[in-house]
Amino acid sequence: MDTQLADLLLTPAEMTAVDAAAASSGIDSFGLMLRAGAGVAAAFLRHYPSARRAVVLCGPGNNGGDGYVAARCLADSGVAVALFHLGDAARLTGDAARARSHWSGVGAPIEDYRPADGDVVIDALFGAGLTRAVPEAVGAVIGRIADAGLPVLAVDLPSGNDGRTGMVLGAAFSAARTITFMTRKPGHLLMPGRELSGVLEVLDIGIPARIVRGQASGTLAENRPDAWRRWLPSSEQETHKYKRGHLVVFSGEKGKTGAARMSAMSGLKAGAGLVTIVSPDDAMAENATHLTAVMLHGIDGDAELSDWLKDDRLRSFVLGPGFGAGQKARGFVAALSRRHLVLDADGITSFRDDPNALFSLFAEGETRLVLTPHEGEFSRLFPDIAADPSLGKADKALAAAARANAAIVYKGPDTVIASPHGRALINTNAPIWLATAGSGDVLAGIVGALMAQGLPAFEAAAAGVYLHGEAGSRAGKGLTAEDLVSHVLPL
Repeated sequence: MDTQLADLLLTPAEMTAVDAAAASSGIDSFGLMLRAGAGVAAAFLRHYPSARRAVVLCGPGNNGGDGYVAARCLADSGVAVALFHLGDAARLTGDAARARSHWSGVGAPIEDYRPADGDVVIDALFGAGLTRAVPEAVGAVIGRIADAGLPVLAVDLPSGNDGRTGMVLGAAFSAARTITFMTRKPGHLLMPGRELSGVLEVLDIGIPARIVRGQASGTLAENRPDAWRRWLPSSEQETHKYKRGHLVVFSGEKGKTGAARMSAMSGLKAGAGLVTIVSPDDAMAENATHLTAVMLHGIDGDAELSDWLKDDRLRSFVLGPGFGAGQKARGFVAALSRRHLVLDADGITSFRDDPNALFSLFAEGETRLVLTPHEGEFSRLFPDIAADPSLGKADKALAAAARANAAIVYKGPDTVIASPHGRALINTNAPIWLATAGSGDVLAGIVGALMAQGLPAFEAAAAGVYLHGEAGSRAGKGLTAEDLVSHVLPL
């Protein structure tokens, strides 16, 4: 399998277009189904050699056709097979009907299936193309199989999981393994689809790469270094601290300074040449006690900030971690509206009553703003987008990015990074133990440091999320934010 092809993400609609283009080019579509079904059977034999019975659940479309082929291959290999179909199997058409005609065994309505010890279930009901809630009968079977704790091998995508959004459509199988064909779908990476898919295997069934690539829009992809590597600064022997950029992080008031220091230290570790913490006067001594490599500058109000910003070398800023929400934050953001800014935490919350006041500040020109909301903060800035049940997480992030003219880092176990120009990346390298207090402060500092080094906002956000995930993996389980900072490395 072409690993680069396997790394693509195609939506179900794009994959349907691939199938149509393959058929138009003269490729036998039934031959593709035979390879798909045989691949599913091979995976069953490889991973479940001790199964007492293969239970194949066949749906009313081509996913069901794959199931009929797999059932025949398994029976020919001596495996006990029980096949159950959804709806009237006699009404199948096209390749699925042809696959059923090659199955010599009997079948029964899906409602008749009752789990038994030793069963391994092959889910060939719907796959990635489902767009509506599963029928009641399927939901009942999903529940019985889950209660019995039986392993499920899903064909293409666990039935009930939306291949475009990863969302559950009424009910969905939780598969131990999933076999998909040619490329992955967004639903394999977006939650909860990522967890429901179990171990994912991409099977090459013989569609030429040129056909697959020809239907890939490239709008949505996995967050991998290839997406942003060309923007990374080159390693030059004659570099110096100013070439590597100056990052500024704003501190909160006395007693609330730790978050800013974690952002600042992360920025320094991520490669910024200089890092300065801007501190209110009442917190200067507290910050000075804890800082060595990070510089410190005292500013209390808008006038002092505006005067300091006359220095054109000050290009990239982080505001929000521990800063406090309110008018002071809004005023500082307004002063920074022509610079590159990572707005996090309290900085985001400061605009919850009037998000458009924030968006208008950055509406013109290049993308200079990176927003890093978690679920709650996203809902405060984009309440209508967050509440739209027809949108998946990537859809929401893209809509938010376009509205704000910002790079959006929509945080979570399936963090999505979106550009206002219609690109989105799904991050997959972050371990679950990154969900700890202060982790977001570290991320903000990393992204700010990358912008200080010259990366555009979207690429800095994507690279920063990836670097953050790598640091979390190095730090290991039980990490604290302080541990995470110490494991940040430059790209």
